Amino acid sequence: MPEPTASRLGEFIAGTAFADLPGSVAEQAKRHLLDTLGAALAGARTPETAGITAALTTPTAAGAAIWGTGLRATARDAALANGVAAHALELDDTGGCDHSGAVVVPAALAALSLTDRAVSGAELLVAIVLGYDLARRALEGCGGYQEHNQAGWHSTGTCGPFGSAAAAARILALDPQQCSAAVGFAASMSGGLWAFVHNGALSKRLHAGRAAEAGVAAAALAGSGIPGPVHALDDVWGGFLSTFAPETAEHAAFTDGLGEQWRIQRCAIKPHASCRGTHSAVDAVAQLMRDHGLHADGIREVRVRLSPFLADMCGGRDTRTLGTAQLSLPYAVAAQITFGVADLAAYGPEQRHDERVRAIMDSVVLEVDSSMSASEEPVIDLVTEGGNYRCRVTDPLGSPTNPIGDEALITKFRSLVPEPTAESLVDTVMRLDELPDARLLLDHLA
Repeated sequence: MPEPTASRLGEFIAGTAFADLPGSVAEQAKRHLLDTLGAALAGARTPETAGITAALTTPTAAGAAIWGTGLRATARDAALANGVAAHALELDDTGGCDHSGAVVVPAALAALSLTDRAVSGAELLVAIVLGYDLARRALEGCGGYQEHNQAGWHSTGTCGPFGSAAAAARILALDPQQCSAAVGFAASMSGGLWAFVHNGALSKRLHAGRAAEAGVAAAALAGSGIPGPVHALDDVWGGFLSTFAPETAEHAAFTDGLGEQWRIQRCAIKPHASCRGTHSAVDAVAQLMRDHGLHADGIREVRVRLSPFLADMCGGRDTRTLGTAQLSLPYAVAAQITFGVADLAAYGPEQRHDERVRAIMDSVVLEVDSSMSASEEPVIDLVTEGGNYRCRVTDPLGSPTNPIGDEALITKFRSLVPEPTAESLVDTVMRLDELPDARLLLDHLA
């Protein structure tokens, strides 16, 4: 049998140095780290996160911090809790496994509590970049986002463990063979279904936490010398791709361009507090209203031509819970028209029941076009008494081809994190590669 794919990935995880990262990649890792911490610190304050944390974790006197709470737990429990918090408000990044930040960052920082050695800020950035790389490669190996998710799998839960395992293994300085074992263990910890979409169940948030926890567990097992299933990524019976993506598997995706094409560069930072599938429509509405001087009271109808995939994922109109509202394209469009933004405040309980929003939602007509591919962005028509205005945004704000700038990123972060914590975290993250010990970052999170 040829060399296992996991063996090559193990060498990549153990052998990549900070000097191997292009400067732009290291800088992007800082941006995604800051964005994830902001989302998590805000998410930690929600009752839902507190409930999951209380149900599934046990506080300890020492260990890893559960961010923003003053509590500590085992590394695995902290990774779980912080992963849930990071994904709790749909503010975390996308385009990776899908939500790589909520998986990779909690695992990497939790793993710091499992080692006595000083892990520099530069090493932490390497671990994060490696985590993003493997998480996305796992999804590409499944054939891509649409293909994998259309099959019913939530890719954050199924592909995320590879990213968290890579990040945690690197923090623990595992050797190539151990890193290979960690990747194999991650494959066996994969899971997560889209069943939450039907009632806004919190299992969606749990998938990020469990994926982060899985990576810490995988790295700990490998570091203990326990052999893992190193053929789990190969074209074998019982392999990850053979099982999760038998019709769409792309085995070469795990290693093509390894160390040359960095998958973190394919990730997006969210400007809106909703599912990424709604962002193009929100941006199109904002552009039409701005360019043509339109106002909410002048809009008679909103027509959305969209793919069957997007309609199934984001076509719901249930706004009774935050989770269902954030998956609703009609609500996102109505919120943008009514409030001029689709930020977290626009998804509050009062806003979700605003009569003006409900009236606009009632005017939203979804026209499902079976000729559109799953990856195509929707076409928006705003119909007024004076005419019909059309727009399609192919590169939503925050995407790799239309990124938000540092100023907008920091503004978003400051809206989520109170001072003086916000200022100290911005300063620490942005000079992370200069820090001799990444634990200095943890001082601002506990």
